[in-house]
Amino acid sequence: MSVSTIATPATPVRIDCTAAPEPRALRQAMGRFATGVAIITTRTRTGELEGMTVNSFSSVSLDPPLVLWSLRRQARALTGFVDAGCFAVNILSATQGALSRHFATPMADRFESLAWEPGHGGCPLLPGCLASFECDTHEVVGAGDHLILIGRIRHVTHRDGAPLVFHGGQYGVPVALTA
Repeated sequence: MSVSTIATPATPVRIDCTAAPEPRALRQAMGRFATGVAIITTRTRTGELEGMTVNSFSSVSLDPPLVLWSLRRQARALTGFVDAGCFAVNILSATQGALSRHFATPMADRFESLAWEPGHGGCPLLPGCLASFECDTHEVVGAGDHLILIGRIRHVTHRDGAPLVFHGGQYGVPVALTA
């Protein structure tokens, strides 16, 4: 019988966060947590489409159905997302790394020549995603240098498949461990 082992981690690095921590060191520590990858989209009040890659998506509540994601206060699209009143969360599959990079790269129109369908409030839904959550903005909460957008789910669509994950600054796919 073969037993799979996980390597013992190197000596831990301790960061004092009581003073202003070095952002790069803090980011490296945060990068140790593997997350899924999503693209958040909206149609602004002026009709413009906005979209960005995030790994800050999380479920909040089943009753009522709520989710959250966070947005940097200095983000160019901040006003558009906050004022729109709705957004869509597109959960990416393992085959959508290029799409994630596309929405993480600054450009004038991320939707030019890109396939999508209008969802709740006109928010773009991207094809091939593992799940889409169409939400009304329920609450916006300030937290440090970010805003937390909490959404009330209006519609959800999902399918089976492997998710795209992000860990240590790199994309990957999960591997099932056997006991």
